[in-house]
Amino acid sequence: MFAWWGQFVYRFRWPVLGVSALLLSASIVALLNGGTLKNNGGSNTESGRAVALMQNQLPQNGAGPSFLLMFGSQAMGVQDPAFKAAVVTALQPLKDDARVKSVETPFDVPAEQARAMTSTDGHHLYALVTLQDDYATARGYYTQLRAKVHSDQLQVFGTGNVAVASDFDKYLQSDLHRAELVSLVLIVPLLLIVFGTVVSMVLPLGVGGLAVVGGLAGVGLLARFTDVSTYSTNIVTLIGLGVAIDYSLFIVNRFREELAAGQIVEQALIAAIRTSGRAVTFSGITVAIGLSAMLFFQGSFLASMGFAGAIVVAIAVLYALTFLASLLAILGHRVNRFRLPLPRPVAGRGLWHGLAIRVMRRPVLVLVPVAALLLLMASPFLQIRIANGDVGMLPPNAETRRGYDQLQQFPGQGQTYFTVVVDYASGGPLTNDRVGDLYDLAQRIKQIPGVEGVESLVSFDPSLSRSAYQALLTQPAAAQPARVQAIVHGTTGSQIAILSVVTKHGQESDASRAIVHTLRGLTPPSGSSLLVAAFSIDFTDYILQRIPLAVGYVMVVTYLVLFLLTGSVVLPLKAVIMNVLSIAASFGALVWVFQQGHLSSLLNFTAAPLDPSVPVLLFCIVFGLSMDYEVMLISRIQEEYRRTGDTTQAVAEGLERSGRLITGAAAIMVAVFVAFGLADVVLIKSIGLGLALAAALDATLVRALIVPAVMRLLGRANWWAPRRLARWHRRIGFDEPVAA
Repeated sequence: MFAWWGQFVYRFRWPVLGVSALLLSASIVALLNGGTLKNNGGSNTESGRAVALMQNQLPQNGAGPSFLLMFGSQAMGVQDPAFKAAVVTALQPLKDDARVKSVETPFDVPAEQARAMTSTDGHHLYALVTLQDDYATARGYYTQLRAKVHSDQLQVFGTGNVAVASDFDKYLQSDLHRAELVSLVLIVPLLLIVFGTVVSMVLPLGVGGLAVVGGLAGVGLLARFTDVSTYSTNIVTLIGLGVAIDYSLFIVNRFREELAAGQIVEQALIAAIRTSGRAVTFSGITVAIGLSAMLFFQGSFLASMGFAGAIVVAIAVLYALTFLASLLAILGHRVNRFRLPLPRPVAGRGLWHGLAIRVMRRPVLVLVPVAALLLLMASPFLQIRIANGDVGMLPPNAETRRGYDQLQQFPGQGQTYFTVVVDYASGGPLTNDRVGDLYDLAQRIKQIPGVEGVESLVSFDPSLSRSAYQALLTQPAAAQPARVQAIVHGTTGSQIAILSVVTKHGQESDASRAIVHTLRGLTPPSGSSLLVAAFSIDFTDYILQRIPLAVGYVMVVTYLVLFLLTGSVVLPLKAVIMNVLSIAASFGALVWVFQQGHLSSLLNFTAAPLDPSVPVLLFCIVFGLSMDYEVMLISRIQEEYRRTGDTTQAVAEGLERSGRLITGAAAIMVAVFVAFGLADVVLIKSIGLGLALAAALDATLVRALIVPAVMRLLGRANWWAPRRLARWHRRIGFDEPVAA
């Protein structure tokens, strides 16, 4: 199949190149017309259902997006007339902007609300700016509005949902541009060292660029039909550059190798596609399998990132087998043009052959300490703590984060709110019996350990009794005081009533989890059901519950694909175990750095529990990319084994022929990942550094030491499969013909 494709591309090289050009044009058009990226999710959790009820029945929730502007001065107090004048002057441009719906300050709201908007030290206040447009549109022009507000007398910080989202957009964009530039600076000299010629160096860069453009176009199209995470562009670029350059590296190297052996251009291309092209295809499948595991997390942004990653990997394989193959057919021997004055590899047995032989002489003495080292690196993973990331994922000097930290000095901040939604099957909550039931429910909630208070229509005045609330809330709205009308309007819908439960414990602390568990175990009032909105807890639990299924799926399907590649039932098992070892080591390092805070000052982040998406992303990406090198190495070893029938010689020759290339490919992959490890956003930084470490470990300790040692110990058992499976494997035709 692959030999046929190589022959086809050679004969129709110009039409194939033309099709690649059309694909690029279509990608550019799609890229310019893509949808808007956003981080949504959690709609299929209890919290999501509770929020949906509130959005449907509480019209004030549609008041529009907003942000906060923090004003402060160490010299002046909030009550100082000069302070007020400076705030009013600074905010005037916003009040004149048609995109701004309202601007509220402590100077023009009721006294109780004004106290909440003033810091406890009396030197800071915040203004609430509500906008006209929807959240996505407001996020886009927040920077313009923020630029209008400045003061010569006061310190000003912007924060709040719209501001934080805008800051994330800004930092993610700058992270992407920095990573692309750093990647290019690091990759070009590495490719020159690996290939030694300018023309062959340019080819992988071209495929990498095309793959990234195609992947980003796929993300844009996907965003027109479903929610796609704002992180997707970074992940697509990270994966696309890495795998596309690696795949091109293997194909170009094999093509040049065949030319050097005296093959004509057509036969060299056929051999390169039959061997390296086949390995690249299987490698792409294994990487896509790893990424597709994120589809198990439907309802979260992880699913969209799985789609995005799988799209860019498929495009990388496609361009490697079409665009790159057609260019090689056109260039022929000119692929070696503009050679650099670098030492050429010496023909015969060299470093990698000697290393493999030394390892296989004493496999146990190599295997035990290396495995022990990986397990030691993995040990911090046993202390992993998971919690949803928030504004803390921005760098400490980000304005919205500094504003958020300042906001903690205000009354009522530092508290956690869980919303209890009482949903009646029919009718509204404002009947005599139902008001009484809600009062009883609020009193029961107050007795839960750790609950500081309950804010609701039946608890706003501690001096009122159960019967007093019943009398007050069942009379006509026109007869109620304005304050009561506002509370009723904000906490009841046609069939729901909401109660806000206040605690001083963190959102995902054990104490808060206990409170939520108790709330969900309460008996709801007669004729109703009870939902509790605790988004952080629900999202973390949702991810953790599905991780075992995703991990099992990746391992099983990867095992099956590797069986199709090798025809062995032993080698896929070895590969899966090796992957688990390298992934565990990278997870341990991730916990040691980002959770425990080592190197935090050097890397400019604040130590915190890992976001639940980080282990999922890292596992899915690393498992797939680790198989990249496994497929390349085992394919070459298997090729030698079929030629010689000697496992020891096959391992040594396979490592000799592919070791240098795998090391070069890994160095390039590590360079790409390190470039993303320089990101300001902690999620991208942790994934980039985690992937860099995993790739480095995989290409050195695992492929160069553990694989030869294990294969030497297994001997002929490496290639074993039950007779029926072996016959079936030969019949379906995935075996690669033995090279002459």
